[in-house]
Amino acid sequence: MSQALTRRDFVKAGLSAGAGLTLAVSLTGCSQEAPPVAGGASFAPNAWIRIGDDDTVTVVVDRSEMGQGVSTALPMLVAEELDADWSTIRYEFAPANAAYANPLSLGQLTGGSTSIRAAWRPLREAAGKARLMLVAAAAQAWGIPADGCRTENGGVTAPDGRRVRYGAVARAAATIPVPEKVTLKAARDFKIVGTPVVRLDLPDQVTGRTKFGIDAGPEDALTAVVARCPVFGGKLRSFDDTAARAVPGVSNVVAISSGVAVVASGYWAAKLGRDALKIEWDEGEGATLDDAAVSAALEALAAQEGRIARKVGDVATGFTGAAKSLDAVYEVPYLAHGSMEPMNCTADVRADSATVWVPTQFQSGPRLIGGGTRGAAARAAGVPVDRVTVHTTNLGGGFGRRAEMDFVIEACDVSRAVQAPVRLIWSREDDTRHDQYRPAARHVLRAALGPDGTPLAWSHRIVAQSIVAKFLPGWIPDFITHLGGPLKGGIDPSATEGATELPYAVPNLEVTYSQAELGVPVGFWRSVGHSHTAYAVECFVDELAALAGQDPVAYRRRLLAGSPRHLAVLELAAERASWAGPAPEGRFRGVAVHESFGSYVAQVAEISIEGGAVRVHRVVCAVDCGQVVNPDTVTAQMEGGIVFGLTAALKGKITIAKGRVVQSGYLDYPLLTMREMPIIEVHILPSAMEPGGVGEPGTPPIAPAVANAVFAATGKPVRRLPIAV
Repeated sequence: MSQALTRRDFVKAGLSAGAGLTLAVSLTGCSQEAPPVAGGASFAPNAWIRIGDDDTVTVVVDRSEMGQGVSTALPMLVAEELDADWSTIRYEFAPANAAYANPLSLGQLTGGSTSIRAAWRPLREAAGKARLMLVAAAAQAWGIPADGCRTENGGVTAPDGRRVRYGAVARAAATIPVPEKVTLKAARDFKIVGTPVVRLDLPDQVTGRTKFGIDAGPEDALTAVVARCPVFGGKLRSFDDTAARAVPGVSNVVAISSGVAVVASGYWAAKLGRDALKIEWDEGEGATLDDAAVSAALEALAAQEGRIARKVGDVATGFTGAAKSLDAVYEVPYLAHGSMEPMNCTADVRADSATVWVPTQFQSGPRLIGGGTRGAAARAAGVPVDRVTVHTTNLGGGFGRRAEMDFVIEACDVSRAVQAPVRLIWSREDDTRHDQYRPAARHVLRAALGPDGTPLAWSHRIVAQSIVAKFLPGWIPDFITHLGGPLKGGIDPSATEGATELPYAVPNLEVTYSQAELGVPVGFWRSVGHSHTAYAVECFVDELAALAGQDPVAYRRRLLAGSPRHLAVLELAAERASWAGPAPEGRFRGVAVHESFGSYVAQVAEISIEGGAVRVHRVVCAVDCGQVVNPDTVTAQMEGGIVFGLTAALKGKITIAKGRVVQSGYLDYPLLTMREMPIIEVHILPSAMEPGGVGEPGTPPIAPAVANAVFAATGKPVRRLPIAV
């Protein structure tokens, strides 16, 4: 998918009510039939810029807002190159349409920390060309050459000082030919990008006007809850709904693809109705699965040869004559997402169409990967994809969970069955026990050290279930992995990422992957494979440093000589954490550095052990995420990623017994509390590189940083999460 902007893809100018200039820009370069816009104009873009007669600049945001600040950051890119008055900037969410495909993924998808990376150049080019058109329109009106005019603060100024606001020339600008090229601003000339802009969605968030999924849809929608088999892979055998139908407010009880849905006038009636159901489940073979069986299966696979994901030199030769060697096994458990807003979707399925209101990360995509929300709704509703309308709401937490389609399918199933709009709501227990979990994984590492303590050979075996297999059963195409080959017995990059890109200087390296088949539903979890590969790699490096008798930071410094961006964040974090000096009495420090999603992050955790438990007092984070759009957002996302990862490192574990999840919600799958929250310091490294992601890179280093601090405190390496002392 080319990202080149062609004249045809870039713009069709149209007049519409209240919009003097409507610009369309393709961010993908693979234009398809696009959705209609105000005034009936149609075009094939995936981002729009509309300038109204009242000077209002509306940016259509084609990514989901789940707290990461994309609804402000993308408009900042437009405002910068447009030289707009920031007070006139507005945004609205894009509809679901193939024209909005993310060029860094396979669909209209918000994930992989790609929003800014995908839009960085194309959206700025769109705004820059719009600015040139506005200048040309103003110059024509004045009868002067455009070259002498300049723009600032939402208006065009002539050499003699005359000034006209954008809204006044927007309609005329719509008739100007679109420039083929535009020179983008140099970073030194930025006025908006790189500054701490207050988020556009903040007022509504604070006052409670923000609409999340549970708030959206028709007011007369019925409410549904679903009883699902508690055992992975189990199916409905029979049910008695007599008592459920007797509950006041219950109107329908229907069997659907995932279980039995109770439909009522409100949530409480629907829940009581579900509680009253008498259901017999066919639990199937999954009823025998438990934690011991999972561990045994991973261990057995780890003892076998895996598929090579990366190989450099000859590991066997590297071990010959080594001065010292180390073997270590690291284990991580299944993890739930735990988003604050449980899964929900409102659906209105008609005979020939379907409309959904949903907090989704995946609006649309190719049939190859299920078509996203639009494709899933079409299949469940039994209507063509082009007859499905998706209204994306704000997301009360995503973390990858809302790229799944189970809750969308359920809502459409129920609405189709009862022939009425239905608001499907999951309970907290539903959310915990029917998640798409971060896979449990086993990492087996071996290293050989030379006389100076540096690694001569490094072997890393990874065993885990495959996330990608769910979306692409049986194979992985070359354009995703650059590896190709069948997935069965092959490579899942979502399991090996972070291990295959080892930044440390090791002449002989081998990373392998073995796919586990365990029947537990798995999915993308904030930072995906990096969430466990960083833990294994960075804890192993600390153990190697100890074996070599060297300081963990100094040891990394030597091995990162050829990785300057890793080294820079390591140096900054160590300096700001006063690594070279003594820690406060009773406290211990640990360090980790990791690159993910194009950004480089180092963290130093300062901990104490109190009453047999780990207390994290301070986290110093250094990040190089390339050119920064909004530093406040970067800081917030680093903080959020640290809290998310710290919660998992200290508390996170999904336990399986008799084929079902034991945990039921925040009581037994707890989040980090305010009183447990450490002081977090975020230091952003200035960079001229293009932007990396920020939504996920803060998560991977925190678990190993804390684990390494515990290692420093106890002398015992932490080889299993969550951390226990």
